[in-house]
Amino acid sequence: MKNDALFNPYFAKPDAQASGDAAFGALPEWDLSALYAGMDDAAFVADMKRAGELAEMFEAEHKGKLAEMAAHSGAQLAAVIADYEKLEDLLGRLGSFAGLVYTQNTTDPIRQKFYGDVQEKLTAISLHLLFFGLELNRIDDGVLEGALSDAALAHYRPWLEDVRLERPHQLADEIEQLFHEKSVSGAAAWNRLFDETISSSRYEIDGEELAIEPVLTLLQDADGEKRRKAAEALSKTFAKNLSVFTLITNTLAKDKETYDRWHKFEDIADSRHLANRVEREVVDALVEAVRGAYPRLSHRYYQLKAKWLGVEKMKFWDRNAPLPQADNRVIPWPEAEETVLKAYGRFSPQLAELAKPFFDRNWIDAPARPGKAPGAFAHPTVPSAHPFVLVNYQGKIRDVMTLAHELGHGVHQVLAAEQGALMSPTPLTLAETASVFGEMLTFQDLLGQAETAEKRKVMLASKVEDMLNTVVRQIAFYCFERKVHSERRQGELTSQRLGEIWMEVQAESLGPAIDLEGGYENYWTYIPHFIHSPFYVYAYAFGDCLVNSLYAVFEDEQDGFQEKYFELLKAGGTKHHSELLAPFGLDASDPGFWQKGLSVIERMIDELEELDNAGA
Repeated sequence: MKNDALFNPYFAKPDAQASGDAAFGALPEWDLSALYAGMDDAAFVADMKRAGELAEMFEAEHKGKLAEMAAHSGAQLAAVIADYEKLEDLLGRLGSFAGLVYTQNTTDPIRQKFYGDVQEKLTAISLHLLFFGLELNRIDDGVLEGALSDAALAHYRPWLEDVRLERPHQLADEIEQLFHEKSVSGAAAWNRLFDETISSSRYEIDGEELAIEPVLTLLQDADGEKRRKAAEALSKTFAKNLSVFTLITNTLAKDKETYDRWHKFEDIADSRHLANRVEREVVDALVEAVRGAYPRLSHRYYQLKAKWLGVEKMKFWDRNAPLPQADNRVIPWPEAEETVLKAYGRFSPQLAELAKPFFDRNWIDAPARPGKAPGAFAHPTVPSAHPFVLVNYQGKIRDVMTLAHELGHGVHQVLAAEQGALMSPTPLTLAETASVFGEMLTFQDLLGQAETAEKRKVMLASKVEDMLNTVVRQIAFYCFERKVHSERRQGELTSQRLGEIWMEVQAESLGPAIDLEGGYENYWTYIPHFIHSPFYVYAYAFGDCLVNSLYAVFEDEQDGFQEKYFELLKAGGTKHHSELLAPFGLDASDPGFWQKGLSVIERMIDELEELDNAGA
């Protein structure tokens, strides 16, 4: 997530256009009116009041009665779950609006207060609903199974099965309530401090103070001197804020250890695995496969790239540098839109039709603005509305790929919405499927347009780098988190120790062709996933390897593939990954599955070596 907006502090304006860089063309900004007209919208105030009243009524009517209800009437229990689902949609609408308004400008005091106040109110309201999942889990297995013979309740079987996976980790109601209530002044507050510190930080280059997003973009500039200055500016500001980021990291790691200990999670990542509905053994196999592939993937590729750049070892700021032959022109927004929609349309006209409203109806916020959250994301909001995509468009080919990625998420969220508020959310491991597949479609489309061997080489190199960033880099991030959270159990980690762990995992993953000295030891500080979603990062590698295998199936047997693919996306959170992959003949529990995905990257590097040997 990474963005900034200069909206009127009270209104999310429809059809607004950012000034931005004229070379980009008109960049779209969000129209949030599908949720609410603005922070002072009377409908927002009324909905917040209504949500509180409904939650109190729900608790008064149903608390302590679910087991008896299940024993007598599955249909009655289904009706209660349906009411709960409507409440979840309403609360999600309120929370989504506050979050999106905040990300438009995280440094604006009015938005900060609005977001903080809404978080507190929603936490207080949801306390009245906390009993529901806890009490459902106390229903005897046989009683619940009997109730599920009712068709209306059977509709909710996937959600009920997910809820009951939490049973071994469930505590007494009062303790769960305390954890829930304290989250606002605990983890959520530290998350907000991180966001506001990142968004308000400035990086000095040639006397100009820049926000983080344009500086990170300079690390991909064709001018090596600009890359060096950007890297040094980042290192300097990261070092200035180091004590704050160290405190945030130590506090959140301790907070997670406390939560995990009370909830009886054995491994430091088990709570994430449970949320992802993926077995620890499957993730361990993925991590082992990727780490074992470092020498033949990242080490080998970066050795090749150092040769192309004419050096024995690249500085860390040259890792994502464009090749000397690369087309470094600015890509206008209309061209980016056309590129992605054409690629989607060649796969399936339906896919392009699902993506087009994002452009036509201001569901995308594209300009990079001071204060806007950095990076990119797709927010599903709630089934009664529609998703919103945030990017920080800088006109690079990587920005086009990011757009293709986030639109994949958006389309997935649109299709899964039919499952309703309780079952549309997709586990993170499978949530990356449509996004990475959208990237692959766009890449393959552009690769097919390469007229010369040299252009093909540039395209392949760019894709390999993206895949290494998605697979190798994210697994290295996961290893970093594991070491940090493991060591934190023995006491606080110093800034120096955090830097040492970072450098250890980066050296292992990137290999000997990259020189990491000169300020890279503090680059762990700006990675938002470490703060917002501990251990999330392996989901990217999971998704990339999965999509590599999925795309190979598509190439081998295109007839009927699109239909099965759309069924996978529509399923949302109603099916386990094993069920969703079975129609494609894929099995993530098979150790060979990960090697199949990694071999796609390896073959691309093989082709790059062949092109290099042929003089391309």
